[in-house]
Amino acid sequence: MSAERQTQRDPRQRPEQPERRDARAWAWAVRATPIGPLLLAATDEGLAQVVFHAEEKTAAEAVARLTRRLGAEPMAVSSAVPGSVPSADSGTAATAESADSTDSADSADSAPVPRCAEHLAEAIRQVESYFAGDTKAFTLSLDWSLTAGFNRRVLRELAAHVPFGTVVGYQDLADRVGEPGAARAVGVAMGSNPLPVVVACHRVVESGGGIGGFGGGLETKRTLLALEGVLPQPLF
Repeated sequence: MSAERQTQRDPRQRPEQPERRDARAWAWAVRATPIGPLLLAATDEGLAQVVFHAEEKTAAEAVARLTRRLGAEPMAVSSAVPGSVPSADSGTAATAESADSTDSADSADSAPVPRCAEHLAEAIRQVESYFAGDTKAFTLSLDWSLTAGFNRRVLRELAAHVPFGTVVGYQDLADRVGEPGAARAVGVAMGSNPLPVVVACHRVVESGGGIGGFGGGLETKRTLLALEGVLPQPLF
C-alpha cells in the first residue's frame, strides 16, 4: 500500500489543519544570511515561521498570510529587534508618535518589550550565530501552531533527535514516529515545515544516499549541509 493511500485509510479522519486560536500578538523581521534573506516571525509563544528567499514581494505575501492565520496585524517592532523590517503601517505609526513629543518617545522606550519581540530578537541572534558557525543547537521557544497532526509529530521528532552535522532518511524518520509506510508523507511534512533551518528539514535525505528535495531549493539545502560539515564546502 502506498504512503499516500495509507494516510487516507480512515475516511473518518479529518484533514490535518493548523490550530485555530484567537488573535495573537506577533512580530517579524527580515535578516540577510548566506542563503539569502530570511523572514522570521514570532508570537508570544515563540518562533512561529521562517521563510526562505524573503525579498520584498515574498516577504509581503508571507506577512499577509500570517496576518490571516494569526488573526492580527503584526506589532511595530522596537529596538529590541535590531535591523528589523516592520510593516510599513507600523513603521509609519511609530515615526509619527516619536515626532509628537520627546516625552512620548521616552515613555515608549521604558515600556515593557512584548514577548513576541523578545522571542524574535533571540531567534535573530541564534540564527546569525548558526550561520557564523558558532551555534550548533537552537534553544528557542517554538510556536508549533502552524502545523498539526502527523506533520507536527514528524517535525518534533526531527527537532529533538537529529542534531547538527547528522542526517536521517525519510524512511528512517517514518519508522521513528511509528509509521513505517509513510516515507512519502514524511517528505510532504518536510515540504510544509513552517520553521526551516531551526527545525532542520535540510537534514532529511534519501535513504539511498541522494540529497532529496527541499522547499528552499537544492542549492540552499547543499549550502546548509556544507555549513554543518555533511557535504564539502563548494570550491567557488
